[in-house]
Amino acid sequence: MNKTNAAAVVARLKTLYPEATCALRYEGDPWRLLVMGRLSAQCTDARVNLVSESLFARYPTAEAMAGALPEELERLIFSCGLYRTKARDLIAASKMLTEEFGGKLPEEMDDLLRLPGVGRKIANLLRGDIFGLPAIVADTHCIRISRRLGMVPKEDGSPDKVERVLSSLIEPAEQNDFCHRLVLLGREYCPAKGQDCSSCPLADLCEKVKL
Repeated sequence: MNKTNAAAVVARLKTLYPEATCALRYEGDPWRLLVMGRLSAQCTDARVNLVSESLFARYPTAEAMAGALPEELERLIFSCGLYRTKARDLIAASKMLTEEFGGKLPEEMDDLLRLPGVGRKIANLLRGDIFGLPAIVADTHCIRISRRLGMVPKEDGSPDKVERVLSSLIEPAEQNDFCHRLVLLGREYCPAKGQDCSSCPLADLCEKVKL
């Protein structure tokens, strides 16, 4: 797909979903978004939002979570899956954030990637939502739907490749909201199974539908 067609997709999504907000209810707190981003791996946003209510009641700050007992944290996040690994990463990341960054989330990609459990997907989510920087969050929704639309070649299925391709197609100021809007489109019209192509507002722009 060329930039002109990509811009048409972006514009259509903006009309369809003018309020592009993150599905994770982090209440504007950078550290909470970091935690919830880690919990969301192989877990639904709805589940993360539910679990986070009791999680942040028990550990309201990075400093508090840095001193958490692994077993207690594991119990609180058990239903999110991968709870032992996630608990380990969250404690370690909270300690690093507190001890090395003064409790403030760093802005630079290299610094974010040093935090345990943070890869480019979470780092881009943080850079886009917290700092307002250009960022493509190449999660499962983004990868699947951008390939279906024809924005990304079928052979470019890895998160890094999808991030590079979409970053070259989409204007920097639109990137973060574009990814949030893809999530909304995926939920309403284009789930992994049972896509409602006949009523999808992007059907005329979708390469999969045209085939």
